[in-house]
Amino acid sequence: MTYKSLNDPYNPDISLRHDRNCACPLCQNAGQDQERLEQAVFEADAAPTAGRADAGRMLASEEEMLDRTIESAVVRSVFGHSELSRRSFLGLLGSGTAAALLGSIFPMDAAKAALKETMGVGKLEKTTLDVGFVPITCATPIIMAHPMGFYERYGLDVNVIKTAGWAVARDKSLSMEYDAAHMLTPMPLAISMGAGSTAKPFIMPAVENINGQAIVLHVDHKDKRDPKQWKGFKFGVPFEYSMHNFLLRYYVAEHGLDPDQDIQIRVVPPPEMVANLRAGNLDGYLSPDPFNQRAVWEKVGFIHTLTKDIWEGHPCCAFACSQEFADAHPNTYGALLRAIIDATHYSANMDNRKEISAAIAPKNYLNQPVEVIEQVLTGRYADGLGGVQNVPDRIDFDPFPWHSMGVWILTQMKRWGYISGDVNYKQIAEQVYTAGETAKVMKELGYEPPAKTYQNYTIMGKEFDYTKPEEYINSFAIRRS
Repeated sequence: MTYKSLNDPYNPDISLRHDRNCACPLCQNAGQDQERLEQAVFEADAAPTAGRADAGRMLASEEEMLDRTIESAVVRSVFGHSELSRRSFLGLLGSGTAAALLGSIFPMDAAKAALKETMGVGKLEKTTLDVGFVPITCATPIIMAHPMGFYERYGLDVNVIKTAGWAVARDKSLSMEYDAAHMLTPMPLAISMGAGSTAKPFIMPAVENINGQAIVLHVDHKDKRDPKQWKGFKFGVPFEYSMHNFLLRYYVAEHGLDPDQDIQIRVVPPPEMVANLRAGNLDGYLSPDPFNQRAVWEKVGFIHTLTKDIWEGHPCCAFACSQEFADAHPNTYGALLRAIIDATHYSANMDNRKEISAAIAPKNYLNQPVEVIEQVLTGRYADGLGGVQNVPDRIDFDPFPWHSMGVWILTQMKRWGYISGDVNYKQIAEQVYTAGETAKVMKELGYEPPAKTYQNYTIMGKEFDYTKPEEYINSFAIRRS
């Protein structure tokens, strides 16, 4: 086995981030694949890949990979994760001199020995992993963990794979082509129950983002801000088993529209949202970013409302894997979860948002202008109505998978007929959303988890009591069940 993604940290001529100007063959190929993806001509069995560079010598063994993991982590830390500073310094001194100088002030050999001893106790069963992601800002922690070294920190060589859409992500996860994946928070619940796919136990140990979505309307509909005027409108959502679908349904129903009769809801992959809006195939969509902000950027849409104004702090995307993977590779799974939780907390810090925007903008990740991503992550954005808004929590990042969030999602799945019959809401939520395990890892990493796993929510003025899910469903005038 060879290990290719960990570039030589002492080489000033290559990037450790595979940034926007990276010329390595796979980054270039990833850009070509993204262009095809954005034109909606990709094939489900040919999802583009990104993140593995061929620059530099191949690593021939796991031991060499661990050595380079430590070297990369130390060098990144010394230069404050600044690629410009690292490459400038190494270019002046030369790689050999710089390595010797760093070795004289940091006990590199001792650090390598200590890590290998630790790895011997909890040896990673697998170090090279494939993790799928859909190119949206909700996946920020999963994406930025690659160029910013969070996977390396835990001894992992992760290939982050750009994926056409959620059906592809689900199918490749079910077939074990992906070791783990960026999923929508309803997806692990649906997969575990066999809703929309073959039933297979999946777990969701981490939420990726909270808030972070919006309802966008075509610029021709600026005079139709009242949802009661939307009868006959065609809306896009990224997947049936998505918070986008359930929040859009909730929102229009609270305004008296039946989402199955008064409007049309179509599944559209996120990268195709703007093109469909421009072509008139959609009147609007409830989508993940950056495609809400991209519609404003291209002057074809405006932001009607942020989803945080529907439900403040709602979950959206998540990190998930099969129970089979976690059971077969417990140490690897633990290392991967730690990397994700670390990256999620780093993303939650507003001071890091501009740096992250630049890291995830390149074509092998989001392939978007940095300015568009910054508007999303910093919350200072043009709304398409002539205004500039400042909403710092437009998107936020919190890994804790509340069981009560799972219960709410299950009530909406039943409300709209995606599941039926008797549902053991708490049992399913607790099997899939591994809040106890997440809390333990958070504490180990120095983060403070919530003291409980359930809480009530108020959504558009209506309280959700997690102890009364059936009563909650029956309280809605518009429903299928």
